[in-house]
Amino acid sequence: MADKKGNVSSSRKHTLKSCMLALAKDWLEAEALEKVKERERYMEENCPPLEMSHSKDDLMELCKTMYDKINVIDEERYNLEYKVIMVCNEVLDLNIKIVDLRGKFKKPALKKVRMSADAMLQALLGSKHKVTMDLRSNLKQVKKDEKKEDKELRDVGDWRKNIDDKAGMDGRKKMFQGDN
Repeated sequence: MADKKGNVSSSRKHTLKSCMLALAKDWLEAEALEKVKERERYMEENCPPLEMSHSKDDLMELCKTMYDKINVIDEERYNLEYKVIMVCNEVLDLNIKIVDLRGKFKKPALKKVRMSADAMLQALLGSKHKVTMDLRSNLKQVKKDEKKEDKELRDVGDWRKNIDDKAGMDGRKKMFQGDN
C-alpha cells in the first residue's frame, strides 16, 4: 500500500469494488427471498386454502364470506384514498398560501434617520447608560501647507495675456518646446 492516505493502487480499487458488488448482490438476493417469504406468510394468514365442496349451499356461503371480505377491503381502500386526497389538497392549499404571501409582501423603503453619535449610543444602550462621545475631538488636526507649484497653477493670471502669448506660430512653438 502507498505511504499517502487516499492513494490506492488500481488493482486494490478493482478488488474492493468487486467485493462491494458481490456483497451488494448477496444483500439484494436475501432481500428478494425475504419478500417472497413475507408474501407467502401474508397469503397464508389472510387467504386460507380454498375448500371446495360440491354442495350448492356451501358454495353460496363461501361466496357470501368472500363478498363480505371484498367489501371490507374496498371500504379500507376508499378511506385511505380519501385521506390521501385530503392531505394532497391541504398541501396544495398551503403552497398557494405561501406563494400568495411571497407575492404580496413588499419590503418597506427605509428612511434616512439623522442621529448624533450620543443619541445612537443612547438608543442602543438604553436610557440607563449616559455616554457622551465627542468624535471630533479624536480627529487629527492637519495643517494646510501650500506648495509653490499649486499656487502657480492657481494663479493663472489674466487669461487674455495667456492667449496672446500662445497666439501665432511663436506661441505654438513655445507650447511644444516648453518655456526655455
